[in-house]
Amino acid sequence: MTQADERILEFLQEKEIVASPAVIAANIDYTGKYVSNRCRMLADAGLIQRVDASNYQITDFGERFLHGDVEAEELEVQDN
Repeated sequence: MTQADERILEFLQEKEIVASPAVIAANIDYTGKYVSNRCRMLADAGLIQRVDASNYQITDFGERFLHGDVEAEELEVQDN
């Protein structure tokens, strides 16, 4: 889990929106390419989900993670 991952999750939770990696990147000061890569990894871990070809939203699991209700062994997000 990277700092960018937490920023992505926080953005999606706080705004309560569905957003593309480009929109997320513009709001959290990371490149679109990097955010797109991290979104794929967060989706693989079940923290966010793809709602169409280019947009994501936070999942209940992602919300639980932000609230500290997820144990480390439940989380499988690669840092690279």
